[in-house]
Amino acid sequence: MTTTPDPPPDPDAPRADATPGTGAPPRDGAAAPRDGASAFDKAEPSDGPSAFDKAEPSDGPSASDGPDGTSGSDGAGSPDSVPVLPGAAGPRVRRFWAVRRIPAAVLAAVVLGGAGLLLYDVAAVRAERSAMAWRRELAEGLASKPLDSAAVVIGAAVAVLLGVWLLILAATPGLRAVLPMRRAHVDVRAGLDREAAALALRDRAMEVSGVQSVRVRVGRSKVGVRAVSHFRVLDEVRADVETVLATGVDELGLAHPPALTVRVTRPPRKG
Repeated sequence: MTTTPDPPPDPDAPRADATPGTGAPPRDGAAAPRDGASAFDKAEPSDGPSAFDKAEPSDGPSASDGPDGTSGSDGAGSPDSVPVLPGAAGPRVRRFWAVRRIPAAVLAAVVLGGAGLLLYDVAAVRAERSAMAWRRELAEGLASKPLDSAAVVIGAAVAVLLGVWLLILAATPGLRAVLPMRRAHVDVRAGLDREAAALALRDRAMEVSGVQSVRVRVGRSKVGVRAVSHFRVLDEVRADVETVLATGVDELGLAHPPALTVRVTRPPRKG
């Protein structure tokens, strides 16, 4: 009987005494696995980037970036940001309109009283009663007196003046003591009282060296200042007061800054 010799052992094949689950023994020069390490242990990351690594951002702007290179959330394209033109003119500022409750109430009371009295007298006459004495006297007087008499002319003049006054009240805004201020927002209106503006300007003028007393009158289009200086040259004091008050008028924030007129004098001599 012929016996076939066994083939030489393969060096890459696992040994028979290898523990199940440990895999092939390490080659020469390779580090041996730790005790208890299985074949399903995670491999150490390699030096190169893996397929699942996130890509580095490119140098160019992304699709969400704004035109100026900023992101869409912080740039001008966000819904919360409102673009403002630096040279855009603000809303037009008008004067405040007075309510005029007192003239309206007086006129309504006079018209209501006269109309009610006249309607009552007409109803009394229709009910076969005598008219009131004032109505009879007024009718007789208007029928007998000429139109160029003093009483008729005075009455007509009073009626004309009253009508003109009512028309002026209806056509003019009133509130002359309130100066409109610049409007930073469309829905917000502000006004400054003339006395408050005069007080603020007076306090500024009193800070100038050499000023003893100041009188300030603030109008709609002009600010009149009269200062009394007890030392220093009057021209220097006037220049300082004009500089300080020009800055003060600008800081008041008025929609129509008034013109400034400064007059500086010496105090009157005693005795």
